[in-house]
Amino acid sequence: MESAHAIDMPESKKANGSGKGKAAVGAPAAAVATTKATPHPRGGWKKGVAIFDFVLRLAAVGAALGATATMGTADEILPFFTQFFQFEAQYDDFEVFMFFVIANGLVSAYLVLSLPFSILCIVRPHAAGPRLLLLIGDTVMMALTIGAAAAAASVVYLAHSGNPNANWLPICQQFGDFCQSTSSAVVASLIAAALLLILIVLSAFALRRRT
Repeated sequence: MESAHAIDMPESKKANGSGKGKAAVGAPAAAVATTKATPHPRGGWKKGVAIFDFVLRLAAVGAALGATATMGTADEILPFFTQFFQFEAQYDDFEVFMFFVIANGLVSAYLVLSLPFSILCIVRPHAAGPRLLLLIGDTVMMALTIGAAAAAASVVYLAHSGNPNANWLPICQQFGDFCQSTSSAVVASLIAAALLLILIVLSAFALRRRT
């Protein structure tokens, strides 16, 4: 009985030792599985781009509204007149200038309506939907602004220089204030178009560099 008891004790110790060895081998696997960290996305630069976008939109609103108001109030009456004629120049005497006023008015309204979407991009810099909508709208409005400004610039150039081949005399020698107002409106419209171009580049960059 004593020899049997002596044989049983080493077997139990051996079994316990093998169990502890298995537990020691399996423990590090659980520790490795629970120490994996999740990376946090960094989007601070996108918020900075969105803030810059908002500031540029405010500047574009001012430029487009200035172009609309300056062209829409362009009017000059010469101090001399006859019994049957009064020499006056108004923007609505030229269909191109009327198109200019309508186009820049539409651009001004669009830019004002786009401000809430720009604020949404500041609050949620990783949202791609509002940014894509602004990109499409800015592209359309930039094309409209450039078309209106280019058409008006051609008429302003003829008003300043005339065309001797077609016997078109320059009228800015008589209507100096009118020509100055129309020229200023064209410059303001081109500034609005340049700001829209910068906005398009910013939106495309923000959509391209998604994190």
